[in-house]
Amino acid sequence: QVRLVDSGGTLVQAGGSLRLSCAASGIISGTNVMGWYRQAPGKQRESVATIYSGGSTNYVDSVVGRFTISRDNAKNTVYLQMNSLKPEDTAVYYCNARNIYSNINYWGQGTQVTVSS
Repeated sequence: QVRLVDSGGTLVQAGGSLRLSCAASGIISGTNVMGWYRQAPGKQRESVATIYSGGSTNYVDSVVGRFTISRDNAKNTVYLQMNSLKPEDTAVYYCNARNIYSNINYWGQGTQVTVSS
């Protein structure tokens, strides 16, 4: 059974940094694409960053150069390093795992990031 546990969200001032963590269990290495999504109040959930089993990454344009997604396969953990945070980054951030064979999506419970101006 796949389980994702998000953590690391908090209140931070604009220009600050945060690192989100996603501890994954029940996932076989190499079978999932991992990513972070976010949902701000009144907006749709959007993909922020994706990391593939080979290590390649993708980012939404608004975070390029500021956010970095990484994974530690030994710890089954995915990270999102967020620098130069802006008030518009305020949202609930969700870890996502998508099985590359079944296309089933798994979600973490979400962690709140609030950036004050």
